[in-house]
Amino acid sequence: MTVKHNALEIVKTLQNQGYKAFFAGGCVRDMVMGKESVDYDIATNALPRDVIKLFEKTIPVGVQFGVIIVVKGGHNFEVATFRTEGSYSDGRHPDYVAFCTPENDVKRRDFTINGLLYDPIKNELLDYVGGQDDISQGIIRTIGDPVERFTEDKLRMIRAARFACRFKFPIHPDTRQAIIQLANNIHMVSAERIREELEKILTGPNPHIGIQLLDELNLLQEILPEVSHMKGVRQPENFHPEGDVFIHTLLCLSKLIPFTDQGRGRPSFTLAMGVLLHDIGKTITFEELDRIRFNLHEKVGANMAATICDRLKTSNAEKEQIVWLVLKHLYFKDAKKMRLNKLKRLFAHEGYPELAELCRIDALASSGDLSDYQYCQEMFSKLSHEEVKPKPLITGHDLIAMGLKPGPSFKDILMKIEDEQLDGNLTTKDAAIEEARALISQMKTILK
Repeated sequence: MTVKHNALEIVKTLQNQGYKAFFAGGCVRDMVMGKESVDYDIATNALPRDVIKLFEKTIPVGVQFGVIIVVKGGHNFEVATFRTEGSYSDGRHPDYVAFCTPENDVKRRDFTINGLLYDPIKNELLDYVGGQDDISQGIIRTIGDPVERFTEDKLRMIRAARFACRFKFPIHPDTRQAIIQLANNIHMVSAERIREELEKILTGPNPHIGIQLLDELNLLQEILPEVSHMKGVRQPENFHPEGDVFIHTLLCLSKLIPFTDQGRGRPSFTLAMGVLLHDIGKTITFEELDRIRFNLHEKVGANMAATICDRLKTSNAEKEQIVWLVLKHLYFKDAKKMRLNKLKRLFAHEGYPELAELCRIDALASSGDLSDYQYCQEMFSKLSHEEVKPKPLITGHDLIAMGLKPGPSFKDILMKIEDEQLDGNLTTKDAAIEEARALISQMKTILK
């Protein structure tokens, strides 16, 4: 049974018990647009306690707000009681909730395109806010007064940009002006919720339009000032004929779209953030001497990316990968001159496929020269896993058996042995032990 059929069964159960029940929000919007939705929310006049009694498995995630999760067919469905809400003192949660009619419930929602209800039993669409017209005309507009809607929940300002870039709809002038006016209030929203919306923009359709919109709405300078500062930072035209660092970054983001069309699903958040931040260090390292230079911008950028990840409260794993992508994004240009061991270490990193994609995108958005990318991918495809990440010929136990005490020298010796192994110069344990003894002897000579 599909997700939609499970949702339909929930509506039938509620209606059979005498309650009103409708599909609500995004799933109805998608239906009107001729798209299949993956999530189905249900609005009803049944109270939370009634919903809990009617269904075998429920999760009381927001009883105080009239929201219950009904689990059916292995899927979670949000079933919410029609409600109106009081003022939002904290800019996020209503001070009180009162249950109400379907029409009043819709009028407290965010945007007209999300304010539609649909009765799947009667095949009847309920539109109290002009959502159908705004979908047909292609407009993002708040329900009611935009200042009130954004004052209630500041995150709606970023959501407006997300829906606008997702559907390529312009934002209504009144809605747009309200966002510009209230943009500096976005800091009342938690970093986690801002990151979630940013992730949806970056990994969804048209991320370049999303970032451009955030900039035009004054939101980018609030949530990602480092990205905003890329505007106007000039680049050498022979390498970057496309324009300044900000324009280059937007072009890079636009190249994420073909990536999603190659059967590999949506781009990951870490790849998208790597693309967004790969040149972030150029804002600080810009120099114009014999020509425009950005010396060590990848290292400066990696530190900046770490700070941004901390501010957005990404997971440690996400932060590590994003920072690594920024730090290594120039590696491909020197790949043809690299020793084999260094190239193999790069290939052995679990983040290499994303780095390869970042380098491809970076090249396409500037010179268009993919020769370095193609060289790395050809080498990567030729080398087996055993060649890229072979079993170590010797370990620390072997060094101890040679009389070396554990310490910093352990890592140095093992790294040098591994480099020789990756270069193909050492292939047996005996040869590795002999090389280790020579290195230990050199160390002792130096210490004397």
